[in-house]
Amino acid sequence: MATNRTFTMIKPDAVADGNSGAIIKMIEEAGFRIVAMKKALLTQTRAGEFYAVHAERPFYADLCEYMSSGAIVPMILEKENAVADFRKLIGATDPTKADEGTIRKLFAKSMSANAIHGSDSDENAAIESSFFFAGLEQF
Repeated sequence: MATNRTFTMIKPDAVADGNSGAIIKMIEEAGFRIVAMKKALLTQTRAGEFYAVHAERPFYADLCEYMSSGAIVPMILEKENAVADFRKLIGATDPTKADEGTIRKLFAKSMSANAIHGSDSDENAAIESSFFFAGLEQF
């Protein structure tokens, strides 16, 4: 059964380029309510913990280095059908294949520097939210 919450984080490239505000505006205009949000800096170790599911993949080390290269903006979002609706809003991982008007089409530089993360399931949304936010930080 689908829940009404999902997790996202604006990635280092989009934060460094000053796109956080525009991305947050798109998220809110799409009907999502921000339940929790902060600016953070991941260490390579913490990035590795977050992306542990990819540890055996050839891109893992580069991913951890990239995700610890600058500030990120993690958020918990709320909306009916949150995970599926958010995945549609952000677009395909490869911005050249993303639909017009999606966050990745507008702000991503490449498949690896793709501006934003979005949970792919209700289960992962809960796990990823808890990684960044303690219970008292979730409203």
